[in-house]
Amino acid sequence: MASSVTSLSFLTLFLVFFSISLLTEPANGATCSSQTFSNNKLFDSCNDLPHLESYLHWTYNSSKPSLSIAFVAPPAKSTGWVAWAINPTSTGMAGSQSLIAFHHSNGSLIVETFNITSYGPISPSPIAFVVSDSSAEYSDGVMRIFATLALPVGTTKVNQVWQVGSSVTDNVPDKHAFQTDNLNSKGTLDLLKGESTTTGGSSSLRKKNIHGVLNAVSWGILMPFGVIFSRYLKTFKSADPAWFYLHASCQFSAYVIGVAGWATGLQLGKKSEGVTYTGHRYIGIALFCLASLQVFALFLRPKKDNKYRIYWNYYHHSVGYAVIVLSIINVFKGFDMLDPAKKWRTAYITVLIILGAIGALLEVITWVIVLRRKSGNSTKPYDGPNGANGYRGRQQPLSI
Repeated sequence: MASSVTSLSFLTLFLVFFSISLLTEPANGATCSSQTFSNNKLFDSCNDLPHLESYLHWTYNSSKPSLSIAFVAPPAKSTGWVAWAINPTSTGMAGSQSLIAFHHSNGSLIVETFNITSYGPISPSPIAFVVSDSSAEYSDGVMRIFATLALPVGTTKVNQVWQVGSSVTDNVPDKHAFQTDNLNSKGTLDLLKGESTTTGGSSSLRKKNIHGVLNAVSWGILMPFGVIFSRYLKTFKSADPAWFYLHASCQFSAYVIGVAGWATGLQLGKKSEGVTYTGHRYIGIALFCLASLQVFALFLRPKKDNKYRIYWNYYHHSVGYAVIVLSIINVFKGFDMLDPAKKWRTAYITVLIILGAIGALLEVITWVIVLRRKSGNSTKPYDGPNGANGYRGRQQPLSI
């Protein structure tokens, strides 16, 4: 039995570190270099933009000077739009000189210029740069904007902004979503070095990733493992009291890591630019409160022979399972907010499936052991009130 406990412990550690490595692994390498265009246009440089599955191909002509671009991105919906812009005065959307591609009401795909002066309603308007050779393509769920912009003499860097939206009303793009990717889709284009770098939001995104990893590992993985140790290992007599120490260590570690994740969430909430994820926040607060109650309840745990111990057990189990259910729900809400690559969600679902399979297998094994013990107790000879098996009332089946 000791070897079984050790094996399960190693499996726990493996899954935890495997999950952390998946959640923190960087994105795949560049893919824009493999993209081609139907009009056979070629560009000197290309960059994988870090948000909204977007790519920028471009050529800088220093003698004119001018910038020829091909911006590639999937709209949020097939009825939506994509935009690429230069902001000559700031790094955000306000003040950006935008090229937006969308389907006109007559069905044609067009590129319009928009001077985004505020976050309010917009309308087509001239921009600060002379635009030529503008066109757009749409195929396989992806839009492509082609254009050449005349730049001021001496320009070596530009602030770029890109965006996608889901709908168009009366030939005017509607507001885009305000998810993490939408808010961080901005950067700097170094025309001489041929490099694109992100500006602003990178530190915030890093903190959000840390917040997500901490909570996924603590509430979403370690907590369920702690329950598995408690519910199933104590069935085996040789695992006592090892199961308790494994359970307590796992839950305490989950609580400490979870509190760290909760604290980073509070910091992110204070710095949020008017974006509030109400459901995720409230569930997080409930998780912290319930988990704290569980920790403090350990100091009030009655002894095994105390008549109130059964009520404490009901409370402890109920709150524990509630924490696990809420934590899994909140992890998926976090995925919806961060909108990471699909492999991260798939990795977490895989971990949950493995946990579920382990739980189901151990549930079967537990009931087999319990039923065998009950059967063995019922067939033992009765030796009288003073015999070895005399007081059958003390033969209690294992509680699970």
